[in-house]
Amino acid sequence: MSSATEGGPTMTTLMVFHEVDDVDHWLASPKREEFFGPMGMTARTFIDPEKTHRVGLIVEVPDMDTFRRALESKEAAEAMKHDGVRPETIVTLVES
Repeated sequence: MSSATEGGPTMTTLMVFHEVDDVDHWLASPKREEFFGPMGMTARTFIDPEKTHRVGLIVEVPDMDTFRRALESKEAAEAMKHDGVRPETIVTLVES
C-alpha cells in the first residue's frame, strides 16, 4: 500500500530485515542517509532487543522499481559493506 504525505508524492512503505556484523556501527553509520536520501527515500532503524545481529528498517520509497535498482547498484554494495550488512540475510516486505 502507498501513503501520500500532505501535498507530496505517493510513497511505498517497506519493512526490511537483515543481519549486520556490528549493530552499534550500523546504527551510527551515516551511509544509510547518504545512500537513500538523494533518491527521496527515508529509513527508520530498529534493533532486536535480544541483542542479536538482526536489525530492521521501515523505508519509504517512491516505488519498488526505484528501490530494487538502488539495491542492485555498486553504491548499495559499497554502503552495505561499510555498514557490515550481510546481504544474503535481507528480507523485504511491502505494506499491503
